[in-house]
Amino acid sequence: MVDVRRLPVGENVEEVAPVLDELAREGARRMIAAALRAEADEYVGRFAGEVDEDGHRLVVRNGRARERRVTVGSGTIPIKAPRVHDKRVEEETGERQRFSSRILPAYARRSPKVGEVIPILYLRGLSTGDFRPALEGLLGEDAAGLSATTVSRLCKEWEAHHDRFRQRLLSFSRYAYLFMDGIHVQVRLGEDPKVCLLIVIGVREDGCKELLAVEDGYRESTESWAGVFRDLKRRGLNEPKLVVGDGALGAWAALRDVYPGAGEQRCWFHAAGNVLDCLPKRLQPRAKGMLSEIIEAPARKDARHALEVFREEYGAKYPKALSKLDRDWIPLTAFFDYPAEHWRHLRTTNPIESSFATVRLRTRVTKGAGSKTAALAMAYKLLESAQERWRRFNGHELVADVLDGVKFKDGIKVTDDDGMTDEKVAA
Repeated sequence: MVDVRRLPVGENVEEVAPVLDELAREGARRMIAAALRAEADEYVGRFAGEVDEDGHRLVVRNGRARERRVTVGSGTIPIKAPRVHDKRVEEETGERQRFSSRILPAYARRSPKVGEVIPILYLRGLSTGDFRPALEGLLGEDAAGLSATTVSRLCKEWEAHHDRFRQRLLSFSRYAYLFMDGIHVQVRLGEDPKVCLLIVIGVREDGCKELLAVEDGYRESTESWAGVFRDLKRRGLNEPKLVVGDGALGAWAALRDVYPGAGEQRCWFHAAGNVLDCLPKRLQPRAKGMLSEIIEAPARKDARHALEVFREEYGAKYPKALSKLDRDWIPLTAFFDYPAEHWRHLRTTNPIESSFATVRLRTRVTKGAGSKTAALAMAYKLLESAQERWRRFNGHELVADVLDGVKFKDGIKVTDDDGMTDEKVAA
């Protein structure tokens, strides 16, 4: 233990650093011990009035349990939890009551936050053999459960979690928007070295994004995507109002087959990249700025005007660049028929793209995920973790209006069918 009265003053960093670590661990030990005592005292006090026929209390303190070492964020510390003797009996079942600490459950050897570190570090590239040397210095040499065996066991648990995720019902919420995309990851298989992960994210009525599907497919084919959509429909997913994705033809054909009434919004991130690839690099910075004028236009007519300016600049010499915009113009501008507050979310598949970066990192570091099942479980766990950081939709209160069929023109709510644009009618 650290004697705070003998802390060094004016010493160099190398001498002070170990003392800081010890001080943090000692402070954590004392705080946890005090919290455990207070929890036990509160439990005993709550039943102080309950006594047996001899007048003895039924719930009393009973010393402390055997010391155990627990790994928390500041390191591994010794703890002796207080014990409580509870002689009460449940009248209906005849079972003895038992005190159970919420702070430090029985047999717990590490805090939940430390437990979360293990899958996150593994999924983000740390190999199983590097866990102990990487974390010993921070959490102590006897840090609990930070071994390669623990990670291997967790991988099996992730597969089980993914299986349960694939079976859950989706009929308890309504989803206004879907984001869909695919990612190709390497796996260590002899005949099929690549797996295409098909991902679907939904936007609920409360404006929050929710992971709905993580499945494997074959080259983003129509059959693979149709299987994903049919499964979502079987589990109760309503027909969405708008689906956002890249230009993969298989996905859109499958969507029209399973959810024919859903609108289509092409991802501007992918579209702009395809257009710029048709131009020389020296022209791309200026062209990118002009494309932004289209994407950020305040109304559909302004976007059309910006498109014609782009055509005048590059159409004659680089017709392929314009053909890509002309071909997908209607689905590229579908977002104008939805609340303006939602536009920044609807123009790209960024929720999936940004999360996929981590999946690609992990599969690249490990030279493949090992199997299709492991790749799916790994992607699911990463996306589930990323889900906590996904932004709620701006103007989330308008999602219910979208679900109820309220019309919008250039992002503004309209009250009759006159809000339909000429381009929409022509389509």
